[in-house]
Amino acid sequence: MKSAGTYFSRHNFPSSPSGSSSSLPWISPLQFTKAPTPKPDPPTETNVIPAEGRRKHKHISHESAINLIKREKDPQHALEIFNMVSEQKGFNHNNTTYATLLHKLARCKKFHAIDAVLHQMNYETCKFHEGIFLSLMKQYSKFSLHEKVLQMFHAIQPIVREKPSLKAISTCLNLLVDSNQVDLARQLLLHARKSLACKPNTCIFNILVKYHCKNGDLDSAFEVVTEMKQSKISYPNLITYSTLMEGLCQSGKLKEAIELFEEMVSKDQIVPDVLTYNVLINGFCHGGKVDRARKMMEFMKTNGCNPNIFNYTTLMNGFCKEGKLQEAREVFDEMKRVGLKPDAVGYTTLINFFCKAGRIEEAIELLKEMKEKECRADVVTFNVILAALCREGRFDEALEMLEKLTVEGVYLNKASYRIVLNCLTQKGELEKALTLLELMLDKGFLPHHETSNELLVHLCKAGMANDASMSLFELLEMGFKPNPDSWGLLIELICRERKLLLAFELLDELVMTET
Repeated sequence: MKSAGTYFSRHNFPSSPSGSSSSLPWISPLQFTKAPTPKPDPPTETNVIPAEGRRKHKHISHESAINLIKREKDPQHALEIFNMVSEQKGFNHNNTTYATLLHKLARCKKFHAIDAVLHQMNYETCKFHEGIFLSLMKQYSKFSLHEKVLQMFHAIQPIVREKPSLKAISTCLNLLVDSNQVDLARQLLLHARKSLACKPNTCIFNILVKYHCKNGDLDSAFEVVTEMKQSKISYPNLITYSTLMEGLCQSGKLKEAIELFEEMVSKDQIVPDVLTYNVLINGFCHGGKVDRARKMMEFMKTNGCNPNIFNYTTLMNGFCKEGKLQEAREVFDEMKRVGLKPDAVGYTTLINFFCKAGRIEEAIELLKEMKEKECRADVVTFNVILAALCREGRFDEALEMLEKLTVEGVYLNKASYRIVLNCLTQKGELEKALTLLELMLDKGFLPHHETSNELLVHLCKAGMANDASMSLFELLEMGFKPNPDSWGLLIELICRERKLLLAFELLDELVMTET
């Protein structure tokens, strides 16, 4: 019988660069040494066993095999290790070694290999656990391979030789619902009820409530809750009510959400937590009733539930959207006063709205405070400030910030440079734009297509033929294809200056880009 790895290496994986395979015999380095010099025969009375005869190959245990597969970056080599250890006398792979290999293959997107390994698992005698398939479901969902998620669910019973548990059903269903895979979710539910005779528990019911709320079908969501109350194995819990309240808030039914909140507390005696309160705070903020959101925050304090960073950030964001920056700053200061440490999201929220209000100095002060408090600003924070500086025409400061952050080792993405280049081009700051373009191209960042064309047009209109030509050649090397207008203006300008050789070179490039 072929091992799973051997099957796949022959049918799906490309051969390794060396052309070697785990099926080939191991070659000792001693075989590559020079030919040994003749030695006299040993005395007849000695019974010395040659060193090669005494050498034993070290047995690789399951634990060692798992560690080797985990450490191997190349999935082909991981598969070869899997094959190699299986050739040991008396060694049989188990659930853990298979799980380790499949996890490695899934992370490396070797999906054909996974199918081959799963096929081989059907013929193994060891006991497998459904955890392998739950892990694969999550990996496939991450790569948006939703049909494969359902396929992994259906693979559980034939390989594990047991019906999928309620946990497996809820995991698969939740992944499909979160991905808006309505038809696949229905297929799963139909299969669970008919073929598996599954009686939904609270977890599965909650996923169904979420499914209906996401689709705006609140009537169906409440029908599920009614069914839960009639069921003997489930009853609505905090997650159920929080999901329903969020659905009501998103539909603008704030009054009904509050009524449901009161029913949950008074009738079902369920104590709300910070996440439940945050649903209502966020709902009021989005509904333009930020003052009600603030009262909800006060209510949760008086009822012994201390707000967390998310509650404060949500309320602060609500005040910012209504242009109430002073109130937002008060919420921010209160958060620090009660001992909570603002995160990058909280700082960026406030920085963003200060920038939009033209209060850049306050935004920069907050950025400095982040550094002092050792709260690492991310690229989104820096891009917000760069855009604000450019809107105010403070290009020198924006360029200085780009240079300073690069020297300090701060990661900036192509958007950081594009923001500044777009503004420099639009404002006609051509010399500064050329300097920044050079820096961008050195870092491998290509400007927006329209920005590049706009810059070339501006350079041509300013009579800067040489700069336009050099910029164009550099952009072409990065894969840029200019608009015909840009070509026409540049050729016309060069011909007018009688630089015919350069014109012919540009025409050659034009022909090459079109072929």
